[in-house]
Amino acid sequence: MVITTLAERPELAGAVWSMPDAWPEFVTRDLVAQAYFGALARTFPAFTLVATNEADEVVARAHSVPFALDVPGRGALPGTGWDQALVWAFADHREHTAPDTVSAIEIAVRPDCQGQGLSGTMLQAMRENAARVGGLVAPIRPTRKHLEPRTPMDEYARRVREDGLPADPWLRVHVRAGGTVDTIAPASMTVTGSLAQWRAWTGLPFDAPGQVDVPGALVPVRCVPEHDHAVYVEPNVWVRHS
Repeated sequence: MVITTLAERPELAGAVWSMPDAWPEFVTRDLVAQAYFGALARTFPAFTLVATNEADEVVARAHSVPFALDVPGRGALPGTGWDQALVWAFADHREHTAPDTVSAIEIAVRPDCQGQGLSGTMLQAMRENAARVGGLVAPIRPTRKHLEPRTPMDEYARRVREDGLPADPWLRVHVRAGGTVDTIAPASMTVTGSLAQWRAWTGLPFDAPGQVDVPGALVPVRCVPEHDHAVYVEPNVWVRHS
């Protein structure tokens, strides 16, 4: 397997985007994602990593974005996590602001290649690629949190095994790679929509007020029938890599 940046292999752009990912349908309706996600590869090709096999097929991709954190008005990792990292990165790109930090945005592995440690390999490559700018941070979507949507994220993220490593597999990969759990981003992604939209995205009725557990969601979706809308505010876990 060979890992390169898309800047080095621009001809792979089509294959990068055609590779399946694991995002739940409703998450892709985050307005920040809709505004910026599709522009990642062409805007930040040097921060888009591509893994190819012996047949030169794309088997994994990793998106990250550079931005300035140590500037007035920023400084701390934001509570709006993933969304804010994208907004800052694209704003800094437009204003030609020099970055000092890189945020992970996505690591995706082709379904038939999963379970082979490729996610960890891509993470390590992302760490090395980010080092030329500054430190790597990552707003993590813990792998198994969707199985416990009613558990507070802070409680979930602090769980450890007997060996002291995080109980969640994806958090564990990051810590093993040298990351440390920093803070919770309580509003890392926000998805709003009419009840008709939520029914289309999830196949669920969304006909009663209150909290709705949606497959793939890390926390319940708040349904408000009297106003014909539902809102999902996803928490993530900030991990800081040295």
